[in-house]
Amino acid sequence: MREQRKRALLPKLRFPEFREAGEWESKPLAQVCNILQGYGFPEVLQGKSEGKYPFCKVSDISRAVAENGGLLVEATNYIGGDALLKLRAKPIPKGATVFAKIGEALRLNRRAYVQTECLIDNNATGLKAIDGVADDYFVYLLSQLIDLNKHCGGAVPSVNKSTLEEIEVVAPGPDEQKRIADCFSSIDVLITAEAQKLDTLKAYKKGLMQQLFPAEGETLPTLRFPEFLDTGEWEEKLLGSFIEEFREKSAVQDEFEVLTSARCGLVRQREYYDNDRITERDNIGFNIIPPNYLTYRSRSDDRRFYFNENNLSITGIISTYYPVFRVLDGSNKFFVELLARYSTIVGKYSVGTSQTVLSLNELRRIKLPLPKKTEQQKIANCLTSIDELITAQTQKLAALKAHKKGLMQQLFPSVGGVDGEAGRGGRPVVDEAQG
Repeated sequence: MREQRKRALLPKLRFPEFREAGEWESKPLAQVCNILQGYGFPEVLQGKSEGKYPFCKVSDISRAVAENGGLLVEATNYIGGDALLKLRAKPIPKGATVFAKIGEALRLNRRAYVQTECLIDNNATGLKAIDGVADDYFVYLLSQLIDLNKHCGGAVPSVNKSTLEEIEVVAPGPDEQKRIADCFSSIDVLITAEAQKLDTLKAYKKGLMQQLFPAEGETLPTLRFPEFLDTGEWEEKLLGSFIEEFREKSAVQDEFEVLTSARCGLVRQREYYDNDRITERDNIGFNIIPPNYLTYRSRSDDRRFYFNENNLSITGIISTYYPVFRVLDGSNKFFVELLARYSTIVGKYSVGTSQTVLSLNELRRIKLPLPKKTEQQKIANCLTSIDELITAQTQKLAALKAHKKGLMQQLFPSVGGVDGEAGRGGRPVVDEAQG
């Protein structure tokens, strides 16, 4: 019952000017924001013509998370004005938070922040702070307090409006809301700057690869290390001459750690899913991948395939959708970069329609230009040095994000808890250097 209060709603850290401002309030989400529903527009009304209303699908939300840190800046489809009048559809205002209300994107807590007024489809929900709640504060409140997984029901993850309305959230006064939002906005500025540095490094590597490897249809790169200037053209060879498949399977459950081959590299599956779940609980019969062997996901939605080396210094297991092989008489790193450089050619060897498959046999049939092993290693060493810079920058960015997450946990009080925890007097305050 509300009369039996749990604990004082006070954060662990508080800015000095608000130490005596009293407790925060706990309210149902419905009293803090408007819950906005999407619409099921027929495909025939959707298009890319100019002069129509931006229409965002759940896929746009996931794309915004992956490419723009959650900022939904553009739509991939548009809806005509006649459709708006007929369906009485109302757009989502700028500053709203949108997320999938069903499916995998919901389970992964993917949400985006609308940068321009738009419509959303009926598989998404929008949240817009009401008067008295700052938009920026509301964005940070959602990212800290609402784990949508906890409110999902059914075999397929889903959450309905009535459930959302009852979720308890917390809020201080308007001035403290703004102070908190300003603090996190300053951290976001740093995160954005470091993310741009990371993007610059990745772009530099991409540009360098275009010069270190011959253009499609050619056998000489535009940029070459001095010691190889007079060694002649690269020779086109079948990849099958360098590929040896590894076919050992796991014999017992959890014989080795389960790995995932992702676009970001080969990683431990528990880390990839942030300890949330393991996609395959029965892993007997998985492919074993020893250290220094290569793998890739053989299925693709866009004819792009990502090859990764097991440099985790452990023997792992991976789904049978991921062939395992090693490179004979060549550099692993060079071959990974070679396949990335000629990804368009590689993709043409995959078969299928909506989802294509690249078998190891088809990979063997691909012919690409190759230099001598010594030049392979030189190119590999060069790109490895850039990768080390990218890794260091990635870690720096991750540290900033972790700092933000930790600060959030202290600047927002928990809605749960028990009586007797630290109260108003003597609570820590935020070091101005943090904010």
